[in-house]
Amino acid sequence: MEFNTLYELTHNSIREYADRTAYSMYEGEEMTYAEVGRRIEQVQNDLKSAGLCAGDKVALLSSNMPNWGVCYFAITSAGMVAVPILPDFSGEELDMIITHSEAKALLVSDRLFTKVSKETIDRLNIIIRTKNLKILAQNVKGEGEFKVPTPDDLAVIIYTSGTTSKPKGVMLTHGALCTQVKMCVGVFPILTDDVMLSVLPLSHTYECSLGLIYPFSMGARVVYMNRPPTASALMPALRDVKPTVMLIVPLIIEKIFRHQVLAKFNSTAAWRMAYKIGFVRRYLHRVAGKKLSKVFGGRIRFLGIGGSKLDVRAEQFLNEARVPYAIGYGLTETAPLLAGTAPNATRLGSTGPQVPGVQLRLENINPQTHQGEIVALTPSIMNGYYKNPEATAEVFTEDGWFRTGDLGEFDADGYLFIKGRLKNMILGPGGENIYPEDIESVLNSHVCIADSLVTEQEGRLIALVHFNMDEIEATLQDWREDWETKKEAMEAKTEQLKKEIMEFVNAKVSRFSRISEVVEEKEEFVKTPTHKIRRFLYNKKGQPQQGATPDNKSEEQPKNE
Repeated sequence: MEFNTLYELTHNSIREYADRTAYSMYEGEEMTYAEVGRRIEQVQNDLKSAGLCAGDKVALLSSNMPNWGVCYFAITSAGMVAVPILPDFSGEELDMIITHSEAKALLVSDRLFTKVSKETIDRLNIIIRTKNLKILAQNVKGEGEFKVPTPDDLAVIIYTSGTTSKPKGVMLTHGALCTQVKMCVGVFPILTDDVMLSVLPLSHTYECSLGLIYPFSMGARVVYMNRPPTASALMPALRDVKPTVMLIVPLIIEKIFRHQVLAKFNSTAAWRMAYKIGFVRRYLHRVAGKKLSKVFGGRIRFLGIGGSKLDVRAEQFLNEARVPYAIGYGLTETAPLLAGTAPNATRLGSTGPQVPGVQLRLENINPQTHQGEIVALTPSIMNGYYKNPEATAEVFTEDGWFRTGDLGEFDADGYLFIKGRLKNMILGPGGENIYPEDIESVLNSHVCIADSLVTEQEGRLIALVHFNMDEIEATLQDWREDWETKKEAMEAKTEQLKKEIMEFVNAKVSRFSRISEVVEEKEEFVKTPTHKIRRFLYNKKGQPQQGATPDNKSEEQPKNE
C-alpha cells in the first residue's frame, strides 16, 4: 500500500498492526502499535492544550527511545512540523535552532533538557518529557486546532550539522518522506516479521527515514538501546535481539574489521604471509564472516551502511565474507536515498545504481577521469532551506536538479562510484584530481590509525593522523628494554610508525596521490555532530587554523546515506 502523507501512514499501521510490537527498549518496555496510537493522541492533546495549531513547529530533542517515534508521528500526523535536532549540537546551537525554527514546543529527554537555556525554555508554549510524556512546563494555555495534512504540506525541518554558526534547516514535505518508503520497497523490502536494532540517532535523516518511518509502515519491530553502541554494549544486544535488519555507519564495521579480523591476520609473520595470498585471504574472510554472522545474532539479512565512505578493505572483507550488506547514498536534502541496491547485487566500491524514481547525472565532467558533480532529480527533494532562499538557489541547476556537491562516476551498468566532495578535491601539479577521502580510506585501514585527514601544504600532501594508542601500547613491551621510560619508547615507536605508514600508503595509491609527510595529531579531530571532521580547522600540520573556531564553514565528507 502506498501512502501520500505521514497521517495516512501512521493511522494505517496503527489499525493494521494493532497487536504487534512496534517499539521496544533493549531489556526494557515494549510498545504495541495500538499503544503507539494511544500515546500519539495523548501528546497531541497536550500540544493542543498549549494553543498549538497545524503548521506550528515542534522541536524534538531526545535520545533514541520508543517515545521518540510516538512524538514524531504525533507532530506530523496532526499537521504540525517536527524539528528533530541532533543531540550532539552545543547548547548555543540548540538555542539558535529552536529560535530560528520558530518552534512553539519542545519534546525533550532529561539529559538534553539541561543543555537548553532558561531564556529559550521561557519562550516556549509547552515542554514535554519524552521519557514518560509528562508535561515539564507549560507557559501558554489555549485550544489549538489541527488538520489532516496534504502531500505538499511541510512535515519536518532538519538542521544539518554543518560547521557554520547558522546550520541550514532542510524542509521536507509529507510527500517527499512517503516517497522514500516506496523507493526503499523497490530496493529491499522490509517484512512484518523483521526486527531492527536501532543504534544511530533518530534525528539523522538516514535513521529516521529508513529506520523509523519505513519499518513502521510495514508493521516491523524496532529495538532501541539506552547506551551508546560501544562494543561492550552492542555485543550482548546483538546476541539477545538477533536483528534481521540493521543500519550502521562505516565506523562500526571498520572497527570490527580492524580489531577482530585484520589484527588477527597481522599478529604473526605466518598469518601475514598467508593473508597476502588471494584464495587464502578469501577463505579466511569466509570463516570470519560466519563468526561475524553469529556475533550479529545469526539472523541478519540486511546490513545497511551509510553516512560516509566505507574503507575499501573493510568492504572487501564484507564482500568475501558473504555478509548481506549494502551501501546507500543520499543527503538530508533528498530525504535521503538516491542510490542503493540489495545485498545480492553490490559491487565493490559502489553505492549501487539510482533507486527507483530517482534520476542522476554528472555535470562538468572531466574528460580524462570521466568524473563530474552528481546532480539529482527526485520526488523526495527538499522544498529548500528554511528562511534561506539564497542558499536554496545555489544548490539547484537552471533545470531544477539538485547539486549534491559530490564527485562521482558511473560504470557501464549505471552503478555509481563516489569519489569525494567537490570542495575537498586537490588539484595535483600536473592537473590531476586528487581525492583526500581515497587516501584517508587507505590510512584508516592501518590498524594503528584511529582517524586521519589529508591536506595540501605548499604543493605537498600531508597526512594528519590520530593514532590508536591501544594498538601501539600493545606492541610496546618489546621496546621498553631499549628505552628508559615508557614515554621514550612511545615516541620512538610513533616515529617508526610514521615511516611505516608512508610506505604503507604510498604503495597503495597512485603516484600523484602519494603523501610527503605523516604528522601526528595528538588530540582527536574536531568533528561535527554527525562525526565528520571539520576540515577547515586543519591547514598547518595538525594545528588549527589561526583564529578559526567551530563556527567557520567546513567541507563535509561524501554523504553515503
